[in-house]
Amino acid sequence: MRVTDVPGVPEWLPEHLADEGIQELYPPQAEAVERGVAEGESLVASVPTASGKTLVAELAMLSAVASGGKALYIVPLRALAGEKAREFEQFEQYGVSVGVSTGNYESDGDWLGSRDVIVATSEKVDSLLRNGAQWVDDLACVVSDEVHLVDDSHRGPTLEVTLGKLRQRVADLQVVALSATVGNADELADWLDAELVDSSWRPIDLRTGVHYGQALHLDDGTQRELPVGGHDTQSAAIVDDTLDDGGSTLVFVNSRRNAEAEAARLADVTRQHLDAEEREALDGLAADIREVSDTETSDDLADAVERGAAYHHAGLAREHRELVEEAFRDRLVKAIAATPTLAAGVNTPARRVVVRDWRRYDGDAGGMKPLDVLEVHQMFGRAGRPGLDPYGEAVLLADTHDELEELFDRYVYAEPEAVRSKLAAEPALRTHVLATVATGFATTRTGLLDFLDETLYATQTDDPQRLETVTDDVLAYLARNDFLERDGDQLSATRSGHLVSQLYVDPMSAAEIIHGLEVGPSVESASDGDGDDSETSFRTASELAADDDGDDDPDPTPFGLYHLVSRTPDMYELYLRSGDREEYAELAYEREAELLGRAPSEYEDARWEDWLSALKTAKLLEDWASELDEERIAERYGVGPGDIRGKVETAEWLLNAAERLAAELDLGCAPAVRRARKRVEYGVREELLDLAGVREVGRKRARRLYNAGIESRADLREADKSVVLAALRGRRKTAETVLENAGHENPSMEGVDADADTDADPNGDVGATSADGSTDTPERAGTDESGSGQASLGDFE
Repeated sequence: MRVTDVPGVPEWLPEHLADEGIQELYPPQAEAVERGVAEGESLVASVPTASGKTLVAELAMLSAVASGGKALYIVPLRALAGEKAREFEQFEQYGVSVGVSTGNYESDGDWLGSRDVIVATSEKVDSLLRNGAQWVDDLACVVSDEVHLVDDSHRGPTLEVTLGKLRQRVADLQVVALSATVGNADELADWLDAELVDSSWRPIDLRTGVHYGQALHLDDGTQRELPVGGHDTQSAAIVDDTLDDGGSTLVFVNSRRNAEAEAARLADVTRQHLDAEEREALDGLAADIREVSDTETSDDLADAVERGAAYHHAGLAREHRELVEEAFRDRLVKAIAATPTLAAGVNTPARRVVVRDWRRYDGDAGGMKPLDVLEVHQMFGRAGRPGLDPYGEAVLLADTHDELEELFDRYVYAEPEAVRSKLAAEPALRTHVLATVATGFATTRTGLLDFLDETLYATQTDDPQRLETVTDDVLAYLARNDFLERDGDQLSATRSGHLVSQLYVDPMSAAEIIHGLEVGPSVESASDGDGDDSETSFRTASELAADDDGDDDPDPTPFGLYHLVSRTPDMYELYLRSGDREEYAELAYEREAELLGRAPSEYEDARWEDWLSALKTAKLLEDWASELDEERIAERYGVGPGDIRGKVETAEWLLNAAERLAAELDLGCAPAVRRARKRVEYGVREELLDLAGVREVGRKRARRLYNAGIESRADLREADKSVVLAALRGRRKTAETVLENAGHENPSMEGVDADADTDADPNGDVGATSADGSTDTPERAGTDESGSGQASLGDFE
């Protein structure tokens, strides 16, 4: 089918596609058009990666916009939201406006009402519905990318409920669901009342197989010699062979440590294939990577990149991942060793994909567990770039002949598993039941169950009573914690219930926060108990504060607040490593007067372990808010810069919720919570809060300015410009920007020389208190000169 034959699309689209080299539709695209995707018909497209799913979505969205409606494109990841928004911006030249929204859950996104195409994560769309976004009523088309992720236990329920609410709220809404090939695409289509395109067609050939011994064994029964030769590993030999043919390689491994080690090994191979121009470009890229953070992770990644390889995992900062992905797409980086995060839709195809590790640790299973077929096939789908590669090749690695046969049976010849709803788990239902009632989607138990009866879970379950039973348990929990009120069949959200829904926190997190702010720590040591709370005396935080400092100030400490939010279900706690239990148990006893809520006994193994894990997480946050250098934090806690920033962003979000809840319940500690939140946001001690809040200042520049005698925003507005210039290391443009943002009358640095007598040593006496009471000086403070990303680490994902 020619693009000129597609009905319903804007007049300019066929010519635009022709300019992009698209005159004929791929077979799955043509089938989607025949089934009415450009004429408002709902559709499930279950086709392989790189088979043109995005164009199917564009045909639906642009047709909807041409008819006067809006289109919503839902993605599972923030990184994908930005990528897709940039892709859709090509249509702005034709008057189609594009907006992207991923952060700040407590917002109705009114500004999005002026956009024709809106890109957002499923969590953001859910929060927009909770906060009353009126433009949702103008939607004509919603696209759900990677819809098979309804099978994901963490994000799947949100996507499932959000699609259900959109379909209930907007009559005749067109739903276009894009998916990798799954085992039950027909069930997804039935659930969404949609047409189905279920195809295995790809624009270029995908060969799959297993490397064993000295050969590739392919799915068509053929073998091809690929000797390991002088290489240490099979994957290194495959990367070398791929580079000889002008291709790039993705190697999937099962852990961050393995990704880093594999990248270092592969770099010894890729460096031999670089020309002088590529080496120069990679040197510049490595310098950019080192500037992202002052951590060993940055240095190790840069060292690999200089030699043409890289690694990719969730411990990297977002900027790290984006730099690596772009360089790989440009074929500057020749090989990436990655955890499966890179298989989740990010546009990083390669000539070859190597699945090195087909097992990974599973905590529930208590050991190594084989990957699902669907996940491995998602990795396979990264192989082959249309228009660049003559073919794609996906390879598993076997050590024995028996394993060779097992891998063919388990993955190469196997069909992907069926997608199954995860909605009926109580943690998933807590937040969605409350939101469904708070937003008026259901005002009775009967109405709530009727709404849930339209979910994917309801269409798949053989036990309809289970969903009703779990729902009743959740309603009882929400009522017990004063988030819902029940009057017979009638349901209504309380004021705090409405607020919790709008804040987008798990009701259990909110209950933990409220309890912690209302109840002070145990007077007795946690080690004195025998597991019986009746033997332990508890008093309110205000009573303890009055006893401790002789006044009526009930303010909790920042550390106590960090520990409080760290033990909520919404925070992924740090794991306790060998020796950590003893270290953090000692810290718990030393600082128990700061810890909010009821402490478990050390004899309650699971609860005590969680308490200490939260304590470790809180200590990381305290170190960050005490200006300890990022490298020292990464080393101390065994984490990467992405982990640090993820914890900081989550803590900032949860502390915002705590602040709002404290104000709503008139607990009197909202200002203290706000200060703790701001300290985490900026990564500074309290005396720098005012300065760090100036845009483009951030934690390290604020410390330099403070040490130079400029202690507040007001001081900065009136400051001697030569002192400011000296404190900012002679960077004139930076100094002008900072002064302008502070409201200085004349921020120009023309003719200004840095004051030679200004001492802006960023170290000063700033440090972070460790568990033994000693102080760590942020030795490398001041090494970041960009200032970007320091004032705010961005929106929580």
